[in-house]
Amino acid sequence: QVHLVESGGGLVQAGGSLRLSCAASGSIFRLNDMGWYRQAPGKQRDLVALVTSGGTTNYVDSVKGRFTISRDNAKNTVYLTINSLKPEDTAVYFCYANNWGPTGSSDYWGQGTQVTVSS
Repeated sequence: QVHLVESGGGLVQAGGSLRLSCAASGSIFRLNDMGWYRQAPGKQRDLVALVTSGGTTNYVDSVKGRFTISRDNAKNTVYLTINSLKPEDTAVYFCYANNWGPTGSSDYWGQGTQVTVSS
């Protein structure tokens, strides 16, 4: 089992910034993709950004230019820096990681961290 623990969410005014962190621990063999998804009230969970173990990043169009994903492989941690926050960014943000282990590939999720943007 791999455990993901997020931190860094909170209440912020529109135009502000936040930095989310997600630390992975447990039976880590090889972390492949890590990333962030978000789920707004009444909506499905959607991809925000992914980063490969080699550092290649991928963003959903709506956050390009405002969100930056990065990771520290030595710390098994992924970060999401969010700038120019908008009320529509309000959601629960979930950390994601894919771990390659003896039994194959498995996906893991964090418990989520709330981001609320006030106008």
